[in-house]
Amino acid sequence: LADGSQSGGLIPDSPSHWMGAIATLLSFVNIAGGFLITGKMLDLFRRPEDPSDYFELYAIPSALIVGGLGAAYLGGNLETVSGTVSIAAAVCCIAAIAGLADQKTARTGNVLGIAGVSFGLASTLADMSILGAEAAGFQQVALLGGVGATAGAAIASRVGPTELPQTVAAFHSLVGLAAMAGAAGEYLGNAGNLDAGTLTAIYLAVFIGGITFTGSIIAFSKLSGMMSSAPLQLPGRDQLNIGMVGMIALGMAAFLNPAVVDSAGFNPDSVQLASISFSAILSSILGLHLVASIGGPDMPVVITVLNSYSGWALVAEGFLLGNSLLAQVGALIGFSGAILTWIMCEAMGRSITSVIFGGAGTSTAAPGEAAEIEGEVTIGSVDNLVESLLEADNIIIVPGYGLAVAQAQFAVADIAKKLKEMGKKVRFGIHPVAGRMPGQLNVLLAEASVPYDMVFEMDEINDDFEDTDVTIVIGASDTVSSAAEDDPNCSIYGMPVLRVWKSKTVFVSKRTIGNTGYAGMENPILYKENVEVVLGDAHDTCEALRSAL
Repeated sequence: LADGSQSGGLIPDSPSHWMGAIATLLSFVNIAGGFLITGKMLDLFRRPEDPSDYFELYAIPSALIVGGLGAAYLGGNLETVSGTVSIAAAVCCIAAIAGLADQKTARTGNVLGIAGVSFGLASTLADMSILGAEAAGFQQVALLGGVGATAGAAIASRVGPTELPQTVAAFHSLVGLAAMAGAAGEYLGNAGNLDAGTLTAIYLAVFIGGITFTGSIIAFSKLSGMMSSAPLQLPGRDQLNIGMVGMIALGMAAFLNPAVVDSAGFNPDSVQLASISFSAILSSILGLHLVASIGGPDMPVVITVLNSYSGWALVAEGFLLGNSLLAQVGALIGFSGAILTWIMCEAMGRSITSVIFGGAGTSTAAPGEAAEIEGEVTIGSVDNLVESLLEADNIIIVPGYGLAVAQAQFAVADIAKKLKEMGKKVRFGIHPVAGRMPGQLNVLLAEASVPYDMVFEMDEINDDFEDTDVTIVIGASDTVSSAAEDDPNCSIYGMPVLRVWKSKTVFVSKRTIGNTGYAGMENPILYKENVEVVLGDAHDTCEALRSAL
């Protein structure tokens, strides 16, 4: 701290040390849990015929780098080598993002990410030594790191493809809370000795961290079904958000220049403490309101927005701690999250401004009357479906989140395999936001060993439905709804969808007719003449179909 004091034992002995301990603990939960879940999901894409990765050989250069850092400590040249290891960490993290962008190199990207974070931790420990940290400080880091990593590993062991979206949101909340705690610790331990740049970084870390923390909790609650997916539509929603941002900006002015209230008889230190506390509370309320005001259909994009927010919170922490590596890694996360958000908004036909700012610019009034659906639902059966499949040559299977809930992916994989053995052309069509987050259905199909070359994205397969004999929709509703193109009053109007209704025959597996999608609206394709609805649990339907084939 500014006065030169350090923790004297394993237990923090000041408010600033407690804040630092909380930030460290939460960070290790996120690091260990995040990498283990990523590796676990990527392992689902492995096939027995895939060549060996030989990732164990990566340990050789890693050991040389960390060993060189240890030798520098013994040789008294730690500061120079610490900077070199920090650069290696940044390079590995950049390479990790590049690797994760492609399925063929994703596992390598994850390993490089682990290496980069490991080098970053080694460099940070070296910096602690350079700054004169005592043994108690290193013992605290080891203890908190061990507890946090164990907790993260325990969480990761229980997460499957179905629970992935809400788990990602939960981890984002930890990043936000860690940023707030780290910033608070830096301020409390060095109050009165901080320059304007550091004070600015502290305030921004609390602001961004607060939005990320509560916003992620709301996203977790919506994705896990703990709260309604419907958007919160308070009167004057946009004005409320603008008002809160304005008040936070005023708080920042007082935090950076507390002398402006000297004439009123307020103590500058008390003004700063009140300002940062005010920012923490109000930014947390703002995050809650922003995400609660976004409806269920846009939750996949919210996940990517929160990912970007968590990166910018790390950037602010990097500036306030004077840690360039933390700022670099945060910028990688922030920009990659922002780019993915833009891609997702393009895929959904959504306004990126509206999603980022909690539905800004959209009406808070109830939507107009939905278009009247004409026709009757045709109830089909597994026998009808089997007969149609046996006569068909070209088949497309469109899975949705209902497939994940029913855990029917293994039966569907066997169905596709059997049909392919019969000489049929079988493909899977995946919407960019199928499920509750980008890529969830791809992971689910990989878990069931569906070959990569059978899985196609919406843009790759959408024009082929007109030439398709049979399309099977399992657990998807909003992503295959014709209302997105035909009904201007519906909540998903303008969102690109899979045009399954253009196939010659469509079979839709649904539990009940009145069961709506995540957007809370009925799908008009159920009433089309070429569509048959097979009622029942998706798992039972798929098992019956597999047995019949």
